[in-house]
Amino acid sequence: MSAVEKRVGKLEGSMEEVKEVLGGVGDRINNWKKQSRDYVKVSFNSAIDKVNELFSLHKDKLSERNDALEAMTMALKKETMATTRALSTRIEELEVELALCKVAVGERVSSAALNNEYVLKPKEFVGTRSACDVDNFLWRMENYFHAKGIVDDAGRTTDKMQCEIKTWQEFQCELKRQFYLEFAEEEAWAK
Repeated sequence: MSAVEKRVGKLEGSMEEVKEVLGGVGDRINNWKKQSRDYVKVSFNSAIDKVNELFSLHKDKLSERNDALEAMTMALKKETMATTRALSTRIEELEVELALCKVAVGERVSSAALNNEYVLKPKEFVGTRSACDVDNFLWRMENYFHAKGIVDDAGRTTDKMQCEIKTWQEFQCELKRQFYLEFAEEEAWAK
């Protein structure tokens, strides 16, 4: 039995050595798992930082492009509005000239001097809160007064005006005050 006991003793010693080696391997595996997790975490955070940086860069570029497009759109809109106003004014001028020509041809007048009774009355103001409409209306009225030869305020106002407006200048100021958009907010807050 002593030989068996020796072998069992050796076997037990060998098993202890294997347990120690396995314990070391287990520690190495746990250490490797921890290092792998840390590496993946650092790599993931680095990738997220790069994506965020690219996103921010593209966002800034798109924002700049959007601002530039908005500025171009506003400039184009202003230019279009100015051109439209100019064309509208010119069309009205040409309509008046055409009416005068029709009258001259219709009466077979050979001179350019026409009686001011043939001057067309301007269109009525419709009351829109548009600076462009107010300016166009006042311009048409000025041209009408000029064509009719009315130069003083007495001819430009009527007895129907039951208010404190006595001059053409006062009328223009009051009309602009009531219908220009820049005063609309003040009026709204006053109410």
